[in-house]
Amino acid sequence: MRHMDKWRGVAAATGAADRPAAEAGIRRAYRTAGLTEPERIIWADSPLAGLAVVRSLTDQGRSVREEVRTKPWAEERRRIHDELGPAGWAERWSATGARLWDTTRALAERIRSGIADAAGPEAAGSNPVGSEAADLAETRQLLLDAVLGQHDAAWLAAFDGRGDRLAGLAEVAEHAGWWWPYENVTVVCERPVELHRDEAGRLDRGDGPALAYPDGFALYAWRGMPVPAGFLAELTSLDPARIRAEENAELRRVMLEHYGYDRYLTESGAQPMGKDETGILWRIALDGDEDVVMVEVVNSTPEPDGTSRTYWLRVPPGTRTAKEGVAWTFGLDAEQYEPMRQT
Repeated sequence: MRHMDKWRGVAAATGAADRPAAEAGIRRAYRTAGLTEPERIIWADSPLAGLAVVRSLTDQGRSVREEVRTKPWAEERRRIHDELGPAGWAERWSATGARLWDTTRALAERIRSGIADAAGPEAAGSNPVGSEAADLAETRQLLLDAVLGQHDAAWLAAFDGRGDRLAGLAEVAEHAGWWWPYENVTVVCERPVELHRDEAGRLDRGDGPALAYPDGFALYAWRGMPVPAGFLAELTSLDPARIRAEENAELRRVMLEHYGYDRYLTESGAQPMGKDETGILWRIALDGDEDVVMVEVVNSTPEPDGTSRTYWLRVPPGTRTAKEGVAWTFGLDAEQYEPMRQT
């Protein structure tokens, strides 16, 4: 649909918020919900900073997220569902929101997790003697009170062009990040200044933060997997001994991917487990993790310069022969795999 490019851009937008436009959207969302406009609108440079502002408030009144966001969304969905019917609604969702849902939901969850990690129990000044579990629960509840702004793009895309009940919410999403609506005060956040993702839409960057906000709040990730900030800098100086010494199995997999399985096999002195007409089977035993099993195959079609390229195929840990591993890459059993020409 024609709206999708716009909402895809909204979800991935970086750079300074349009504060006047976002504030106009906030006031419109309050009015549409039958509420008095907030007395104050406070800006924060990231959702983490926004959480700190929310915690510091003493005169904000109750949260009005239910009236501003949840109730209008539910009523509009019901109206469109009734108008289009179950099949029509499913078709509309498939063509709009479903295309953004997984990536925006995953990003929002990563931001929540990053905020919870960065805030820590010591940030919950309202409960200095409370348990860590209680502080963490408070943090998570406050994060759930937020309207996600641009990261609500999936469901806003499904409703675009279907009326103006959600126009205020859409206006904020187009111009700002997360926001907390209360009776008397609204706290609204800037958008990220950087966003880096792989082809699957996962956070991914090997030389810096994959997501960063103006105040320095940032998330680091390699192909969607969260990693510590200092971990990425270490990737440029890896060697097999350092990879073997890493106790975190997930981080060790990242190290192997970055270093290269073939290079690791060569430099770690690994021994082949078997050889047949399809290639050579290699196995890397890793403490506390499943073995990494690779098949080394040589392309029988020479390159333009006359050389033959070697490929490394990662196969399941239970693979017993090179032929079984190559067959698996084609979705076949070893007995079914009888190539006329090895490629």
